[in-house]
Amino acid sequence: MSKTEEFQELRPLLFSIAYRILGSVGEAEDAVQETWLRYEATATEPRSVKAYLSTTVTRIAIDVLRSARVRREEYVGEWLPEPLLDDPYEDPERAAELAESVSMAALLLLERLSPLERAAFVLREVFDFGFPEVAAAVGRSEAACRQLVSRARRHMAAGRPRFEADREEREELASRFFDALREGDVDGLRGLLAADVSMVGDGGGRAPQLARAVAGAQNVARLLGSVFPRMARIEVTFEPHELNGQPGAIFYDRDGKVLHTLALDILDGRIQTIRAVINPDKLGHVGPVADAWAIHREVQAGRRS
Repeated sequence: MSKTEEFQELRPLLFSIAYRILGSVGEAEDAVQETWLRYEATATEPRSVKAYLSTTVTRIAIDVLRSARVRREEYVGEWLPEPLLDDPYEDPERAAELAESVSMAALLLLERLSPLERAAFVLREVFDFGFPEVAAAVGRSEAACRQLVSRARRHMAAGRPRFEADREEREELASRFFDALREGDVDGLRGLLAADVSMVGDGGGRAPQLARAVAGAQNVARLLGSVFPRMARIEVTFEPHELNGQPGAIFYDRDGKVLHTLALDILDGRIQTIRAVINPDKLGHVGPVADAWAIHREVQAGRRS
């Protein structure tokens, strides 16, 4: 195969590695593109193209993550990963690891790790790379990488997210949730929420957002049951769509532009967490982005009238 064909064949894997290290679709795509440029410019053919490209994209992602950490510490409000509509990489033998590691809950846990711990954990635990490959990718000895992965495992195990294992049950509950949301049915919503459910939003100072997380079934149900009917009056709509491997929806303004996404964590027949990504900088890959401030002003004007 030509260089281009080899690279395109491995591109889904490279993106999936970069996204799990970075939690950003845009930054992951940039890392993959930079990997291509370096591969295209190399004069010698690597012994293993997969190893070379995986090492390159991992090192680029680690460098990007180190600088991103500083920005995220100064982030306005709650920081959430960019929503992922579809994971391009598939491996039937690693399906469970791939699905679990791409959820928003898991990505937020990965944020607690150092860049090297995160990269080593992703390569070893998610993609089943051998320790020699992990060591080459992160630039550390095999012994050091075993320690990195061991520490990362402990951190992840302490807060490892659990999800409803039955996909049909998740989808059925999510369908009932969105039906109740569409109808503004506060009692119906409350009956689907865990008692200690929390709802968080990420506007990044670039869009209207919750001042703080909303906690408790009654509070979350009342908020959702009162807000969406007012949005529906100005022709805001939504379409259910899987996000980061979990049930969710994409919300649109009257012109079909993306307003925000909503992702649900479901366990034990109840919705445990609701995460809304509203920051327009994180939605460009989903589609043309709406003016969230204009929608907010229109909703408020309708409320007053």
